[in-house]
Amino acid sequence: MTSSSDRSTAVSVDGTKTYEIRTYGCQMNVHDSERLSGLLEEAGYVRAPKGADGDADVVVFNTCAVRENADNKLYGNLGRLAPMKTARPGMQIAVGGCLAQKDRDTIVKKAPWVDVVFGTHNIGKLPVLLERARVQEEAQIEIAESLEAFPSTLPTRRESAYAAWVSISVGCNNTCTFCIVPALRGKEEDRRPGDILAEIEALVAEGVSEITLLGQNVNAYGSDLGDREAFSKLLRACGQIEGLERVRFTSPHPRDFTDDVIAAMAETPNVMPQLHMPLQSGSDTILRAMRRSYRQERFLGIIEKVRAAIPHAAISTDIIVGFPGETEEDFQQTMHTVREARFANAFTFQYSKRPGTPAAEMEGQIPKEVVQDRYMRLVALQEEISWEENKKQVGRTLEVMVAEGEGRKDGATDRLSGRAPDNRLVHFTKPDEEVRPGDVVTVEITYAAPHHLLAEGPVASVRRTRAGDAWEKRTAEKPKGVLLGLPKIGVPAPLPTADVPACGAH
Repeated sequence: MTSSSDRSTAVSVDGTKTYEIRTYGCQMNVHDSERLSGLLEEAGYVRAPKGADGDADVVVFNTCAVRENADNKLYGNLGRLAPMKTARPGMQIAVGGCLAQKDRDTIVKKAPWVDVVFGTHNIGKLPVLLERARVQEEAQIEIAESLEAFPSTLPTRRESAYAAWVSISVGCNNTCTFCIVPALRGKEEDRRPGDILAEIEALVAEGVSEITLLGQNVNAYGSDLGDREAFSKLLRACGQIEGLERVRFTSPHPRDFTDDVIAAMAETPNVMPQLHMPLQSGSDTILRAMRRSYRQERFLGIIEKVRAAIPHAAISTDIIVGFPGETEEDFQQTMHTVREARFANAFTFQYSKRPGTPAAEMEGQIPKEVVQDRYMRLVALQEEISWEENKKQVGRTLEVMVAEGEGRKDGATDRLSGRAPDNRLVHFTKPDEEVRPGDVVTVEITYAAPHHLLAEGPVASVRRTRAGDAWEKRTAEKPKGVLLGLPKIGVPAPLPTADVPACGAH
């Protein structure tokens, strides 16, 4: 928080209004926030300095509805902004995202100082709604029931020169009993392959070397197009784009994960040996109650096929502990599946009751202390496995793409950080020559921890890349932001850490 004496510099850049966006939830929300930034900057706003903490002319909350305490978190943050808004005439607050889509009028009733409420289907309306609220001096609530335009047609503010999200679909056709996302994001709608590839090619032309294909259920891509092999074809087409070094995707669903996708991953050199495959539970009984259309045997069969085709693949997952009706035997089936699958890492969650989902009304809600005990046992097992799997990397020589902001202790340790092809985090000794985010170094792994690898010896080689050139150019110019959309494409965004995995993972 800035003092009153320096507030003017925090909220104004050359007399232009500033904005701050707070993002909660999945990668889809992170990418939507990039679009909200692009829309606001196209409308003339400038991003507030880091650490503004509400000290901006417009504060936008891009919300998530997956967690049970999402409502409390939002209203607590809105409450802290109320006195700031009272002290600054003209300040505006907007709430969007999944919680806004769900709660609608409730938000303004609980927080009457909110100016704009918009949903997941009409993020492109934010600047118009802000202006309308200003002119009419009353809250504007506009929730579209279906997608007005595919979000990738909107301008997007991307900050990184080396990595970008690329949406291939929105919405989800699954009916998992614990998940409210399909009700808020709608049915799956797929982009045309040509539009996706055109965006990727334009991003690469600006310096991008890594893209992540994004969808709520990414490998169901094609269901809206009538082509069951559309996703594997898209992966192979990405392999034909010159200059595109790394391709990732999140999050798939075991039901739709087919052999042609495994073959495309194995046979396309720039598709990385990494897979995020949500398990949720290892118990067939619980999977049935979750309305997940696969069983333990099917899941482990996919893992076996992937490892046969891609021996060094790092496989991660999502697991929910304490789903209604889960017995100790059900939990032990999850533990068994984790031991068999040997995940590189797992995002583990204690079941969170969400009003509006079938699971919230189910009998057999598990006591909190039982859920906590199971959760701790699962985390301990996965930590042990993650460490053992990481130790297998010691002695390997890996190409690491240098990242920006990945190593919190890099300054103190005189190291740099980046991602291996399988997405493992690697901290390495800073070489004598300059290394920029987006450049690639070759290192030998000397030590493994559960969540990262160390390369303590000298860097074997440094490969300067077009992505590094683009990062250097962006840093030297210090632009206000790069607006992206179709057909205008500019420097892409980094892959920020989200609070939880993509919505399709839940």
